[in-house]
Amino acid sequence: MKSFALMSATILFVTLSAHALADDAADCKAADGTLLTGHVVSAPTFKDGMFKRGVELSHTHLNLKGTDGRTYDVAIDNVFASGYQKNVKGVPSPLNTIQVGDALELCGIPFSGGIHWVHNNCGDTPTPSDPNGWIKKVSADGSVGQNLEASQTYCYLWPHH
Repeated sequence: MKSFALMSATILFVTLSAHALADDAADCKAADGTLLTGHVVSAPTFKDGMFKRGVELSHTHLNLKGTDGRTYDVAIDNVFASGYQKNVKGVPSPLNTIQVGDALELCGIPFSGGIHWVHNNCGDTPTPSDPNGWIKKVSADGSVGQNLEASQTYCYLWPHH
């Protein structure tokens, strides 16, 4: 009886997780992005960036092993993180909470060897070159967290369509 309950719980978890990912895949497609899921294999690191109107457009990079077995460079724009502080040299919160082994779900634009544009698009109508992307942690129970790149504080730096 115990093994039946465990098996039933496992099947329910897999079913709910697959359903959540299917919904997010549809949401990402509707946002004109590409969905990538996997586990973090290298800790987030800070990378300097160019300046726009006095604000450094720095990045956080990490490597993610996708469910397809390939390793991807994830380029994350720091200005869209809620804890970004203008021109501070470091990985902002909540990106600094990402650890090796964490499961992530990304919606963005793929490039050779990686993915970028994993952030909101400041309310613009999504297009393939300007998707409404995200980066979210996936819990052990399969639930998907909030977008870690949802801040719109610095959207004034770009024109809106």
